[in-house]
Amino acid sequence: MQSRRRDQYYRLAKEKGYRSRAAFKLSEIIRSYRIIKRGDWVIELGAAPGGWTQVVAETLGNEGYVLGVDIQPVESLKQSQVGFMKLDITSDSAVKLLEERFPNKVDVVVSDVSPNVSGAWDLDHSRQIHLARRSLEIARSTLRSGGNFLVKAFQGGELKDFLSEVKSSFRSVRLVKPRATRASSSELYILGLGHLGES
Repeated sequence: MQSRRRDQYYRLAKEKGYRSRAAFKLSEIIRSYRIIKRGDWVIELGAAPGGWTQVVAETLGNEGYVLGVDIQPVESLKQSQVGFMKLDITSDSAVKLLEERFPNKVDVVVSDVSPNVSGAWDLDHSRQIHLARRSLEIARSTLRSGGNFLVKAFQGGELKDFLSEVKSSFRSVRLVKPRATRASSSELYILGLGHLGES
């Protein structure tokens, strides 16, 4: 708790009314790479507690739409262009439900999904890559051609293969570690720009 209080991003999140310090990670990535623009349609996976959703809504302005998806319920936001869906993205029906929700495809899919960390690193890494793969599957099914994808990953033995999978679906792929990431964290983000669409 004391280290949290010393964390400048934790303090800034409180000051700005963001629900989590993670909001600053997405904010930095949007500023640097312009992956989300005013008026875009966005699916956000792993939305709880809603910090990323707040940043996406601010970026969209009064146009576009963001659907926050999480296995946990998320407290609603006031903006009319924000919605939430309680959904387990590992369920058999997840991809189909999101395809039906967005038959005309979306511009961006972002995913900050994480497993419940056990402390057994190999297990946690494997679980996280599984969630990242499910996020990629959803992105491949719901993104328009040319759309963008951002997903959290943990460093480890399975990262290289997963990175190759992302590269097969996007024109350009980058590894990003925002400044707001804690120094002790092994997390990074994979950014896919320019979805290639269905082959």
